[in-house]
Amino acid sequence: MLEVRDLEVAFGPIAPLSGVSFSLAKGETLGIVGESGSGKSLTAMSIMGLLPLSGGRITAGSIIFDGQELTTLAEPVYRKLRGGRLGLITQNPMTSLDPLQKIGPQVDVVAKLHLGMTSREARARTIEILGTLRIPEPKTICDRYPHQMSGGMKQRIVIAMALAADPDVLVADEPTTALDVTVQAQIIRLLDDLVKKRDLALVLITHDMSVVAQTCDKVVVMYAGRAIEHGPVEDIFHAPQHPYTQALIGCIPKGLSEDEHLTGIPGTVPTVVNYPKGCAFHPRCKAAQAICSTDRPGFVTKGQSAAACHFAGAVQ
Repeated sequence: MLEVRDLEVAFGPIAPLSGVSFSLAKGETLGIVGESGSGKSLTAMSIMGLLPLSGGRITAGSIIFDGQELTTLAEPVYRKLRGGRLGLITQNPMTSLDPLQKIGPQVDVVAKLHLGMTSREARARTIEILGTLRIPEPKTICDRYPHQMSGGMKQRIVIAMALAADPDVLVADEPTTALDVTVQAQIIRLLDDLVKKRDLALVLITHDMSVVAQTCDKVVVMYAGRAIEHGPVEDIFHAPQHPYTQALIGCIPKGLSEDEHLTGIPGTVPTVVNYPKGCAFHPRCKAAQAICSTDRPGFVTKGQSAAACHFAGAVQ
């Protein structure tokens, strides 16, 4: 349903994203994971054709949706897909809704634009979707303003907007940002149910490896604008090959013991103007050797997984 090949994105002379590839079928969930600044949201914007809004452009690679190349698509044609067959759950529910409009019209408009429904038909669909998302009293909610609802409820409304035109692919860009742990779990379970019941293809962007482990079928690990490991979720978690993936998994709390210490990754993700030569992770990698600072590694394949590391699988 969705295939991204060697995607490269540029803003002027700077290329913050390059060499990103993955594929996704209906009924599958792909997790794109990495720290802030890894290029996850840029990947989402590329799929949705939203880069021009921030001055970016795709300079190489392809994005194929249901057999159709998106990178060369004219904007009027793209606009029919975006919000229709391609749904987007934006990152922050607190700022994703118009504070001056009631909830009902904000969801109604999607079905009116993409499905050609009348106002009455669109409202009936909105109420149905809100009910599917386990929102109590959906008719009443339609007449409320965003500020009258909790963060978790706003996130469900944003999901309803993404589902209103019955999309084939849903891109969820960190859908649990700014929500408490209990509500996060509810939203993740909700997305998982939607994939199974609606046969959606879901791209789940997150920095939380535990969410990926519970929800996803496949994983792409990103660092400094590049995909550095990909494969089935079981393989990635049971036998991670890249030191960065190993470090991310090592950050997951193991239990509830009072004397347990949380593990972190030393250093920070480099900015796009300071990407290191060779492997971008080498300044933070405990397994780095001389070649890592000079030569960019290619992918080493093991089974169904692959990692871009000179010493893939050497360190655990």
